[in-house]
Amino acid sequence: MTRPDRYGYAMLDTKFIDDLARQISDSLPAGIKGAQQDLERNIHTLLQATFARLDLVTREEFDTQTRVLARTREKLEQLEKTVAALEAGQRQD
Repeated sequence: MTRPDRYGYAMLDTKFIDDLARQISDSLPAGIKGAQQDLERNIHTLLQATFARLDLVTREEFDTQTRVLARTREKLEQLEKTVAALEAGQRQD
């Protein structure tokens, strides 16, 4: 299903959607089993659309944004040190 990460954001587990679609199609009566693959595909598409409206992200998207944020924080820390050093130099003048 969705898992909150350590920051509290919900992430979409695509394996969950596959498993849920399969479970739903497996629970259908035997007479409908002939259309099982088609139903499973349709259920999968429906679940994906439903979860997409919930504004969730995949693990891959989240990991990418986490790396971008970490690099941005590193750059910010470097800039803060540079500004502090410049300010300290101005005070000495």
